[in-house]
Amino acid sequence: MTKPLLTGVLKTWKEDRGFGFISPDNGSRDVFIHISALGETSRRPIPGDIVHYQLVRDRNGKYRAINASIEGVTDQNKATNVKPKTKPIFIWVIMGMLILLAIITALLIQYR
Repeated sequence: MTKPLLTGVLKTWKEDRGFGFISPDNGSRDVFIHISALGETSRRPIPGDIVHYQLVRDRNGKYRAINASIEGVTDQNKATNVKPKTKPIFIWVIMGMLILLAIITALLIQYR
């Protein structure tokens, strides 16, 4: 079963330590968030960011955010791993033209 996606505002962020706390929209206790919960975002989080996340309880019984994203900020993996679509037919046409050119060149050299 998939955990529900929650929303909150990043209340504090300690850049040098890579963690902060989210103030949940539902008014519950602040939630710990580590930079690793955000994956590879295109920028670092800043206080005031709207954060979407899932909630889990760690070994010590404390809640923390996982699978988090910052609203309006793209995921670096999604943004950079998109490969441009090349049309295979175009490649075959170019290869065919090169082969044809090679054959014509060979015939012209042979019949001189």
